[in-house]
Amino acid sequence: MTQYAYSPTYGHTPLHKALAGDVYGIGYDPERASRRSIRLGIIGAGGVAQSKYLPAIARLRMIWEPVELVAFATRNKEQARKIETTYHTRHYSDYQQMLAQEEIDGVLVLSPDQLHPEHTIAALESGRHVLVEKPIARSLIQAESMCRTAERLGPKLMAVANKRYSPPYRRAKLLIEAGILSDPAMFVGKFNLGYDYVDLFESGTIHLFDLTRYLMGDVQTIFCTGINRYSVSHRRYPVDNAIAVFNFVSGAVGSLYTSASALSFKPWERVEVYGKHAWLAVEDQRDLIVYRSEEGPEERWSPVLPNTLLFDEEFGGFMGMLENFAQVIRGKEAPLVTGWDGYRAYELNVACHLSLARKAQVSLPLDPSNADAEALAWLKSSGWPGKGQE
Repeated sequence: MTQYAYSPTYGHTPLHKALAGDVYGIGYDPERASRRSIRLGIIGAGGVAQSKYLPAIARLRMIWEPVELVAFATRNKEQARKIETTYHTRHYSDYQQMLAQEEIDGVLVLSPDQLHPEHTIAALESGRHVLVEKPIARSLIQAESMCRTAERLGPKLMAVANKRYSPPYRRAKLLIEAGILSDPAMFVGKFNLGYDYVDLFESGTIHLFDLTRYLMGDVQTIFCTGINRYSVSHRRYPVDNAIAVFNFVSGAVGSLYTSASALSFKPWERVEVYGKHAWLAVEDQRDLIVYRSEEGPEERWSPVLPNTLLFDEEFGGFMGMLENFAQVIRGKEAPLVTGWDGYRAYELNVACHLSLARKAQVSLPLDPSNADAEALAWLKSSGWPGKGQE
């Protein structure tokens, strides 16, 4: 089994195809076309499914990846009719009926967060491999149970961390591994999520928690401080601006600042990694900038915009993630992100909650039984999840 195979594109048609006249990258691909066909089912068909996963599956099929959406489960009849008509696939109002009746290799669990454990464990128990959306769960105990169930039964469990597959972050990771930034010493991250109707950490910052581990390794301690300056969250989330400081197992240090009150798109995300006489930055999941010489030029990987060859499905990481999932099912690749990676990202989320509650540094790993209860009590002390939001 090989590691995840990264195609060195930057969110557009591979150059060897474009320069050979296949400008949209849809020409016959014998390697992809020869792969075993993978049959997928989806549980949950809301916004993320329709805007990211379904287009990514369609695009993969256009470039000869043999992956098929066999069926999907949702109770929303109006959305179901639209998806059935658009993608010519079967709808079930009961996900258990779909699992029982359909020949499916893998399941995408894209349902609301609190339903991830139920849906994931049911799919694993039916013998299917699972890719579950972030956060993996809203409880460390449940997340651990999901991972243990996969280990006990055998099917693979992957957690959604699509930014790992996004070209700028994937290339940044490869540069670190290649020694361009040998033994990185410091990480700095920023994430803005200017929406009043979601939870700051779980709904957005969780991406940066995962990238923190992806680029720097495991975290040893966290100290988090925050305020609820504007109190605009409809869900009465306890903080709208927060800063987390990390000490990594490697001895490196880092910080992450995140805001629910800033503008979401001007700009919304930045990651920096510092090594010895070299550092890199990824700006807004678009530009990768590397500095490795006092005299040499800045090195930059950036898409040319506007670029009619640029696909959000690939640039956002969803195509790479789904192709990796399909290859994992085939037994050809190792998962770039596992269920345990999803657990560890959520563990950083909970550790920040505990640090805010205690106003103290928190050591990892956490004891799930104690950590879940304490973090939940802290959330509820502010009135979370808000009226009618349970």
